[in-house]
Amino acid sequence: MKKISKLIYITLLLISGMVHAQDFAKVDNTVKAYPKVFSDTDKFANQVKADFKTDADKARAIFTWIAINVRYDLAAYGVNERPVAYSFRTQEEKLAQQKKFKEDLAIKTLKSKKGVCEGYSTLFAVVAEKAGLEAVIVPGTSKSHPAHIGKAPGANDHAWNAVKVNGEWKLLDTTWASGVVTGEKPAFEFKFNDGYFFAEPNVFFLNHFPDDKKWLLTNKTEQDFANLPLYYGNYLMDGYTFTSPDMGSFSNQKTSVIPFKIKNLKAGDKVHYAFSKDRIIKEVNYTTNGGIAEFDVPVQANIAGTLTIYINQKSVAGYRINK
Repeated sequence: MKKISKLIYITLLLISGMVHAQDFAKVDNTVKAYPKVFSDTDKFANQVKADFKTDADKARAIFTWIAINVRYDLAAYGVNERPVAYSFRTQEEKLAQQKKFKEDLAIKTLKSKKGVCEGYSTLFAVVAEKAGLEAVIVPGTSKSHPAHIGKAPGANDHAWNAVKVNGEWKLLDTTWASGVVTGEKPAFEFKFNDGYFFAEPNVFFLNHFPDDKKWLLTNKTEQDFANLPLYYGNYLMDGYTFTSPDMGSFSNQKTSVIPFKIKNLKAGDKVHYAFSKDRIIKEVNYTTNGGIAEFDVPVQANIAGTLTIYINQKSVAGYRINK
């Protein structure tokens, strides 16, 4: 777990998400009126239990409060964390020590209102359990930078949660829901993003691969993850689906044109692309066939680096072009 906070600075810079606000607007509005500070996790959980009765609403309330109140701790990014040491004589003592560590980290995150992904996910798990939910912390690998395209999981650089709702496990990520890092002098900016609340497993998989594959909740593989393009938050937020291409890497010696097919473009949407080498943004003239927008991106033999696709001047997907 000591590697969990690494690379999340990059992730926050890139990730936003898909909107489910219409499903939980009432919950979100209630939570926005909550105190900005809770003195302990019991009071937080009791407030949630008093206001909400369903598993889904409780999970959403905890998710939303954490995301809109806990700031990502840039000062802690990349800091080597000391291993947690404790002694025990029995399995019961071991479990008690682990529980105390989680509670201490949750309270620290709650009171300071800042943390890295381990703090976010631990706070969610502790409060969820006290609110009567079954929740776990899921460590794993994130896909958050063009350099990750083509790489198999194994970095162990992130942590998120799974929570059981009506007997079914659901995935969520409070860290990525909290905001973004912007500016030449990096600064965290709150920007609530519920794209990673109860995202479908095949969507959540686009940026997350758990250390324990049972938390995939889908039949995807390490190779599938490595082959993926980099999907930015706007891809999820606006509900786009790229039906072509389905791979993230291309050779400039073997590929002269990359054909794109995109579902769910709206009338008037503008599509651009740019290669990192020349940084010239070019608009494409796409055609629409059966609700699918189609266009080609030419690849020159001397082009290498990252190809980024923009819709309405927002990055949506990235691809690696290799020599």
